[in-house]
Amino acid sequence: MNVYQYTNRQQLQEVLRRPLLDHAKIEKIVIPILDKVKRGGDRALKKLALEYDHVELDDLWVTEYELKEAINHLSGSLKLAIGVAKQNIWKFHELQKQEPLTLEVMAGVTCKRRSVPIRNVGLYIPGGTAPLFSTVLMLGIPALIAGCKNIILASPTNKFGQISPEVLYTAHLLGIKSVLKVGGAHAIAALAYGTESVPKVDKIFGPGNQYVMMAKQLVAKNNVAIDLPAGPSEVMIVADEQSNIKFVAADLLSQAEHGNDSQVVLVTQSSSIADAVISEINQQLETLPRKNLAKVSLSNSVAMIVNSKKEAIRVINFYGPEHLILNVVKPQPYIDKVYNAGSVFIGQYTPEAAGDYASGTNHSLPTNGWAKSYSGVSLDSFVKKITYQEITKKGLKILGPTIEIMAAAEHLEGHKKAVSIRLEYIENEKGE
Repeated sequence: MNVYQYTNRQQLQEVLRRPLLDHAKIEKIVIPILDKVKRGGDRALKKLALEYDHVELDDLWVTEYELKEAINHLSGSLKLAIGVAKQNIWKFHELQKQEPLTLEVMAGVTCKRRSVPIRNVGLYIPGGTAPLFSTVLMLGIPALIAGCKNIILASPTNKFGQISPEVLYTAHLLGIKSVLKVGGAHAIAALAYGTESVPKVDKIFGPGNQYVMMAKQLVAKNNVAIDLPAGPSEVMIVADEQSNIKFVAADLLSQAEHGNDSQVVLVTQSSSIADAVISEINQQLETLPRKNLAKVSLSNSVAMIVNSKKEAIRVINFYGPEHLILNVVKPQPYIDKVYNAGSVFIGQYTPEAAGDYASGTNHSLPTNGWAKSYSGVSLDSFVKKITYQEITKKGLKILGPTIEIMAAAEHLEGHKKAVSIRLEYIENEKGE
């Protein structure tokens, strides 16, 4: 990790720069893939699976037998763990339901709002360097609670045309039956455009590599909604003299191992803490199977030495981390003033991995500074809010003149007349 002493806001812009991606190069690769699927449908999907995933697919869809048979490939302890995670995530997302709102704002004028599920959703589950079956829970559960009618899950296969049994078991556990054996940008294209066998969806969810994320951004311009802009995973940890150095180092490594473009940031008022954490990272690193990925990530990562809590909070809000861990004795002063973060982990016994798997919150979060303007995935992500209004004759008589005056001021005579003609009718009706 690179160590810096905090000086000013301008320094933060340079020091906390995320790893840069060559977007033009990525776009140049992704656009032809999208076009091929749009034109060629199922046939193009199979050709692209052979080209990019090196697998020849006879069928694009997982069979019911494959879904049910996956249970035989998981240990009892893993099935139990998935069950616990499902229960916690379901409880927390169930709590996010909102009852319809109704209010008579003035006599005879009633306004309403209710949540309506997005009918057709696509859930992308990465399966490259690590099959993220936990993402099936994070996306599938709120989709089910919301009441989405058609849920399609897409995930890449291995060279034998098989999706990870962990992913299939979790999908089957939730009752998701439509599982597409396709990954990468071509899976996003299939969900966005539809093919002979893949229904077009209304919104696409899920993380992925740089090509998947570019595909999501491109199809979102004209064809389909997406959950949120996202990129490589990241964590920021605030540590003090009372922090357990082993915990801090382990949490930083847990994000660094995601991929070589991940970024981890340590913020502390003590240079000795920073030195101790880096030393502990170097020791723990050697025990990780994915240490080579983590090493590259760490080379892009930062330890920032600040002079006060105020400066630490300034660093947090400037960076807008996907994950923020407050491994400090008194976290409340930070909690009250942090307004840019995807998800916050409080105290030394709350590892970021808890949110990734089983605490109950959602792990699909905004990265790359998007936490400044986006929320993470929640039940709200799978619903639309529709508003309603109903006005009685009495209500229009009271409110109508206000509308007429405002419409006239905007020189929209048609708007004014739509009210005036009704008021005249009411008046004439009264006189009959």
